Amino acid sequence: MTMDMERARAGLERARRCRWAGVGRSAHADAVVAGREAARAALGENADAHLLIVFASGRYDLRPLAAEVSDVAAGIPVVGCSSAGEIDASGAGRDSVVVLALGGDGFSFSATAVSAAEDARDAGARAAACVGDVADREHRVLMLLTDGPAEAQTDVVRGAYSVAGAGVPLVGGLGGTPEPGGRPALIYGGAILTGAVVGVAIGSDAPIGVGVRHGWRPVGDPMLITRALPDRLLELDGRPAAEVYRERLGGRQPYAVTLMHPLGLERRGGEAHVRFVVDDDAPDGSLDAAIPAGSMVWVMEADRDDVRAATDAACREALDALGDEPAQALIVFDCDARMQSLGADAERDVAQIVAHAGDATVGGLYTWGEIARTRGSAGFHQQTLVVLALA
Repeated sequence: MTMDMERARAGLERARRCRWAGVGRSAHADAVVAGREAARAALGENADAHLLIVFASGRYDLRPLAAEVSDVAAGIPVVGCSSAGEIDASGAGRDSVVVLALGGDGFSFSATAVSAAEDARDAGARAAACVGDVADREHRVLMLLTDGPAEAQTDVVRGAYSVAGAGVPLVGGLGGTPEPGGRPALIYGGAILTGAVVGVAIGSDAPIGVGVRHGWRPVGDPMLITRALPDRLLELDGRPAAEVYRERLGGRQPYAVTLMHPLGLERRGGEAHVRFVVDDDAPDGSLDAAIPAGSMVWVMEADRDDVRAATDAACREALDALGDEPAQALIVFDCDARMQSLGADAERDVAQIVAHAGDATVGGLYTWGEIARTRGSAGFHQQTLVVLALA
């Protein structure tokens, strides 16, 4: 090997070492202790952290937890959200906090929080403005963390796209809680926010990859949504939505069956975008789902093998985008409904992600909706797995 080749290899190794990721997790019942343990474990002995991302069970009191993480961070930006479940290399769980730390000279970050109470699209646009702060990096991605409602997320994504443009992928999710009636919340520094959007621009000297898959397939003929409210389907093909949906499923079905039969929205290319459906016996014959009138939809179905095959596909898609560069971190935005559909196989699903990650840090959450836009202006999903790979 020539001296020039040795120097080139040494330079490449230094460049790889300058970016790092760490993760910490705690299931301590006390929010302060849990936040402290997870944050300290994520930081380890590293002195050049630039960002902490917190995914904390919605069962915690988030205010003291976020304050403690911010105290441990000692000036390092802290962002995050409540979660319906948490993910790291040890598996899936519902009563813990996961903290991801990112640092090194090869990363740069900019974070902001904006209110979404008045105008979700404008909030997405304002949150995306932080991308300009990492414009000097060759590779960029915008992470969006939101707290709902689900019907507003399409506007958040479109607003962010209008500023970030087609060259910057979007990832993220709608925070969740373990209880269906809970209220998600966002973490920004030591503060807890609701009705907001947190934007995090990530710039890197190395490639960034995004994988998006769900594994659901359409069955039967398409249906036209003829009447809808922002959060309810009123009519399918001119008839009460629940009546038509039940016909497709062979009658009124329990939640466990409807969970495995979401609705899919027609897309020009790639997988259909999936929407979670609840048949809640509404007196007006409507369904609980956030899909606009005029959309063409299909009933979707899958079995557990299909859903887990989508996990492999999403991980491969994200990692393939890194080329020959090894991954430093996989940040996972998975759906609470997907976790429910997998049941006992949820642990095997996380084990698949960890196997794909190799030596990379793994951290993430179960959301109430996922954000991923790699092409076009649409990018809100449900019952879908989104994987962000950072080299």
